[in-house]
Amino acid sequence: MTPSREQITGLVLAGGRGLRMGGVDKGLQTLHGEPLASHVLQRLAPQTGALVISANRHPDVYAALGAPFGATVVADSMPGFPGPLAGLLAGLRVAGTDFVLSAPCDTPNFPADLAERLAQALDAQQADIATVTTVGADGKPSLHPVFALLRTSLADDLAAWLAAGERKVRAWYECHKTVEVVFTDERAFYNINSLQELTDLERS
Repeated sequence: MTPSREQITGLVLAGGRGLRMGGVDKGLQTLHGEPLASHVLQRLAPQTGALVISANRHPDVYAALGAPFGATVVADSMPGFPGPLAGLLAGLRVAGTDFVLSAPCDTPNFPADLAERLAQALDAQQADIATVTTVGADGKPSLHPVFALLRTSLADDLAAWLAAGERKVRAWYECHKTVEVVFTDERAFYNINSLQELTDLERS
């Protein structure tokens, strides 16, 4: 059965170092007067039930941003900013639902039907993980692995993977039945990696 909205916890991944932005907290940088993380929360809220923000800095600020959505803020259980898989693990651990839908804090325009399409594909393929692929103008596919719908039952396996020193998202996905869902609008998954890119998006 395709997971319903109420069975999915939305997870905003905002726990990175923001090194390509000079070390700033990326989720708190503003676009059109609102923090990037707020844009992502607004996109996730209609698609999921409960909401969680994975953040390793400024928890009080994120708590205030998440308050209108009833979002919980969690930090990585591992020190040293070990990457997006640690944020995923934190979300899987705290979720009270069978599924988690993750989205990075730096991609504010992802599709409104993201959860629906990933849930349908996961159910149809009886997969453990559903993630996003887009096809560029050159015809080449691009995987967007931090956009993913995952079963929360994967938490212990992911914890063991991280404890073994592994960090690569795609490599972990390859250990499980994963389905890639093709979205035709590549621009919807445009992620902001620098302050200049943020300025460019503001002007567009």
